[in-house]
Amino acid sequence: MKTSRRQFLQSGGAALVGVSIKGDRAIAGSFVNDSFQMGHLLRDGAQFAQANQVVKRAVVIVGGGIAGLSAAWRLNKKGFSDFVLLEMNEQTGGNSRWGENEITAYPWAAHYVPVPGPKALYVRELFEELGVLKDGQWEERYLCFSPQERLFLYGKWQEGIEPAIGLRAVDREQFQQLEDFIQNFRATGKFTVPMEIGFSETTAELDRISFAEWLHAQGMNSRILNWYMNYCCRDDYGATTSTTSAWAGIQYFASREPEEKGPLTWPEGNGWIVRRLLERVGKYVQPNRMVHRISRHGKRFSLLAGNTEYQAEFVIFAAPTFLAPFVVEGMAPLDDFEYSPWLTANLTLDHFPDSYGGDATWDNVFMESPTLGYVDATHQSLRSYVDRTVWTFYWALAEGSPAENRQLLLNKDWNYWKEAILRDLERVHHDIRRCVSRIDIMRMGHAMARPKVGAIFSAERRNLAQGRGRILFANSDLSGFSIFEEAQYRGVTAAEKVLREIGGRA
Repeated sequence: MKTSRRQFLQSGGAALVGVSIKGDRAIAGSFVNDSFQMGHLLRDGAQFAQANQVVKRAVVIVGGGIAGLSAAWRLNKKGFSDFVLLEMNEQTGGNSRWGENEITAYPWAAHYVPVPGPKALYVRELFEELGVLKDGQWEERYLCFSPQERLFLYGKWQEGIEPAIGLRAVDREQFQQLEDFIQNFRATGKFTVPMEIGFSETTAELDRISFAEWLHAQGMNSRILNWYMNYCCRDDYGATTSTTSAWAGIQYFASREPEEKGPLTWPEGNGWIVRRLLERVGKYVQPNRMVHRISRHGKRFSLLAGNTEYQAEFVIFAAPTFLAPFVVEGMAPLDDFEYSPWLTANLTLDHFPDSYGGDATWDNVFMESPTLGYVDATHQSLRSYVDRTVWTFYWALAEGSPAENRQLLLNKDWNYWKEAILRDLERVHHDIRRCVSRIDIMRMGHAMARPKVGAIFSAERRNLAQGRGRILFANSDLSGFSIFEEAQYRGVTAAEKVLREIGGRA
């Protein structure tokens, strides 16, 4: 029987959540990278200190995630230097932040990039510059080593995450039926990465129903197929098939090459890319600078951050778009932008569980778990022997409303989530408590855009994505979902528009 997140936490199997178990080894840890307090100041209309200095730049970039850093990369690469990037947090990178301990670097969220297809020109350009793509060939050390991924089901591990054992004939038929559908959608050229390249009105009807409804309409009622589709939506969108637009569910598969090599990954996940970008544009970045007000004064913008007023001709708003109405003077509230709350944790293991079995694998998923499993940060290590490691554990709180789950994230203490994580891992690794010495947890209330029904083709999203005027929005949520390629595309195209305006004016 499928277990929801709420059932898992409230069941007898989780009765000891938040309670120390006698005889357990002590496990250290804490919440890390919390920034909701600052965000709530914006939400609640708090008063901020007056600015006591003025800084003038032609362009101010708001937000230092992949979108903001990509905008900075483009401006800098084109020889334009009259800009500054303001980041709210101490660490730049957004969902691509990373950490490091005495064992290894590790990701805090985004941990890989699928091998970019031919339409992802900006990603390929960046990877050529970083040495990831050389003479048309992908650098082997950045491609995920084997074994890449495995799924625990029916008491055993199988290679690959798509269920392949214990299938009935009807299950196999429906998996093949889905693959045929996806192949036909892929052949239309209307499902691409970046999504704007192939975006077509002719697919709008798919955005009017949920992915679950679309699957049902095609007669795809296989329990195991629907579990896998639900897992994919939770993994990429932080949503279930019933809360994901059918267009987005199809995009997940049809936008990728059928036989792609990869993915590309690093010990610190996409933090490796952030590090390389900061080597190029770090001099423009100012951390701990939360922009709390943007107003228009004639042909210039005034941006208030800390004790400074920044004056600019152009603003690239690369922070999550839902923040804009709280910051941009006169901007109406948004209705069609919804975000999924996530929890990620990094577990320091002093040794592997006896129950681990087989070769160390990069991505490890448990069938029917409410969580998304874990990735091993030392998997890309070139060391011949690894005894200690770090697992990055992912949990998209997809069941129920985002608002309720955000409240759950905040209301429960570290010990509660520590126990919930260990309980989930114990279903496969019964001796996990003897292995873990530390669990650090990051809570993200608005971790990624959720492509709910109607969001992709909404006038609100499309108008903001057009990028008209002198304040340009650039977050990946303008695509309706949050992946690296979309963030990079939005950041680069915003920078290109600014450069065209400045060049034309000159």
